[in-house]
Amino acid sequence: MEKSFKQDLKGKNDFPGAPFIVRMLFREKPELPEAGKRTEIMEKHCGPVEMFSCDGNMAGFAASGCMAKFKDGEVPPQLWILGASEFSADGVDDFTKSQMWDCMDERDEILGACRWQMHASDMLALLPALERANLDMDFTDALAELFPDCEAFLFQNTGKLVRARDVRAHGLSGADRYIRFGLHARFFNVEGTDDMVVDTLGMGTLFMPDLQYHFHSLDPNWLVHHACSTALYILENDCPIKSGEIIDGVEAETGRISRSVPWRCRYEQALIQPAREVLDIEAGEFASGPRKS
Repeated sequence: MEKSFKQDLKGKNDFPGAPFIVRMLFREKPELPEAGKRTEIMEKHCGPVEMFSCDGNMAGFAASGCMAKFKDGEVPPQLWILGASEFSADGVDDFTKSQMWDCMDERDEILGACRWQMHASDMLALLPALERANLDMDFTDALAELFPDCEAFLFQNTGKLVRARDVRAHGLSGADRYIRFGLHARFFNVEGTDDMVVDTLGMGTLFMPDLQYHFHSLDPNWLVHHACSTALYILENDCPIKSGEIIDGVEAETGRISRSVPWRCRYEQALIQPAREVLDIEAGEFASGPRKS
């Protein structure tokens, strides 16, 4: 039986631009590769790096191929890998587990079998959205090669769980990688109604808006596809959509995104936790709930 969850918008989401954090899950306790191999693989994926911290418990790299701009000057973003710590599935709440669509059939087996984790994150990564998205995905690709025994990636910012083999085999490039791994599309049925909600997490990390659809009578998979396509457009074009503007919607008969189906966009507060401003996309005749005029 599907578990019910209550709306809870009292808590706040991580502030926009929060560090991009990945938890790598392992069955056996992992070790950091030796220093030379770390640098070799990081440079293979991330370009020029300088390892400024190196011990048995962590490694820090300055990504010198790009510069983050602050009021007092420019510094290279930092990429950190922290040593192993114990992991328990009990530390992942049921609400987060309920949205692990990428490996729902294997979710419990992965979370139950993995007893160890390593954290990785960026810091000082105040970069243009697309540049940061590419750097974080380059970093993710490097982690997948550095730790061949990694079972799964749990993206902390969004709660998305992805098999490590899917990360290693994605074959994507550019912003498509961030949409595949850094963006998490969630789906909810609204109890006692025919209404549904599809929303996203992950764009806020890049100072970009996440998306939200409150609708009925449409295949939610079509809305997930629309959300991913729209998020890619926003990321590649520096968020050109203004509140009140019209974008291409989804044809009810085919699921195709079409200019003949106009859907209006508005910036509103999220319906589902975490509390944040989202770009709400009104699904025409299939939209549910009141909207701002």
